[in-house]
Amino acid sequence: MSRPRPGRDDAPDRLYTLTGGRSRSDSDVFDLVTLVVSECEPTPGMQSEHATILRMCALPTAVVEIAAVLGLPVSIVRILLSDLLATGRISARHPRTARVADRLPDPDILEQVLVGLRNL
Repeated sequence: MSRPRPGRDDAPDRLYTLTGGRSRSDSDVFDLVTLVVSECEPTPGMQSEHATILRMCALPTAVVEIAAVLGLPVSIVRILLSDLLATGRISARHPRTARVADRLPDPDILEQVLVGLRNL
């Protein structure tokens, strides 16, 4: 007998209820590695998943980590995060990556290496 998979084997009506019937988030801000930081504490009466997200994002946390802790599909977590972002309860940013041009070696150095190799 296989074990149930959180989020995947849940009743579809539970996921429907969590997202208010939405199947897509209103924002394209969130991908798997987007870092989320809470801007406030949970308030009484808040949806339990929203409150859990706010508590766990006191420090920057990736979307994929949030989904794993909640045991929900990433698509559902993106919708929940979109709700929190729209109300200003979280902020989101992508991890810093170097631009491609910054990672390439200087053409002058490459030329000097080529000349040195030819002289061998």
